[in-house]
Amino acid sequence: MGQTARKQLVMGGISTKERLHAMDDSAVVSAFLGGDERAFTELVERYQTRLLNFIYRTIGDREKAEDLVQEVFIRVYRHLHRFDRSKKFSTWAYTIASNLAKNELRNRSRNPLVLFQTVQKSYQDDDRPVEFEDPTSRPDDMYHQRHLQQIVEETVSKLPEHHRRVFVLRELEGKSYEEIAEITDCNLGTVKSRLNRARNSFAEIIAPFVD
Repeated sequence: MGQTARKQLVMGGISTKERLHAMDDSAVVSAFLGGDERAFTELVERYQTRLLNFIYRTIGDREKAEDLVQEVFIRVYRHLHRFDRSKKFSTWAYTIASNLAKNELRNRSRNPLVLFQTVQKSYQDDDRPVEFEDPTSRPDDMYHQRHLQQIVEETVSKLPEHHRRVFVLRELEGKSYEEIAEITDCNLGTVKSRLNRARNSFAEIIAPFVD
């Protein structure tokens, strides 16, 4: 292969990756179903870390979470042709991840430690969690933040599994109530009820440690 041909091949590969990267999820799914295998790689790159974090914080075992993320994408690859493209791909992927995590917890004889990395002083419907680590904080502030993180981890790990899932999905993943309902296969009333109970339990324990 000549130098010009190699250059065209490389440029073609780069432009294809950039083209896929610029697409929304729906277009990438369509590209994959149209025969472009590279589109599946794009989906993996978009969601691998996010799904890993979600599963890890739900089951508390990073090595097992990595295995489950691989299983998520195996199922996505096998069943994407059956995916309802009128819905969001992210919701479908999180649903698969949530079900796998739930099955993993069912098979355990003990409650897992859930690493939940954010805390906030009040839990209003549209609030989002704040970061523990603040690079502008003084050393004593950072120590206090890390202590809070430890308290949060212990608190969330004590929540019932069905409360913990909606808590993590809402407060950490930032999912809407509608998305959580679809991911967990619950109605909106149940989602809100479980979330309120989880928030109340969390707030009761964390309150003495929050200024």
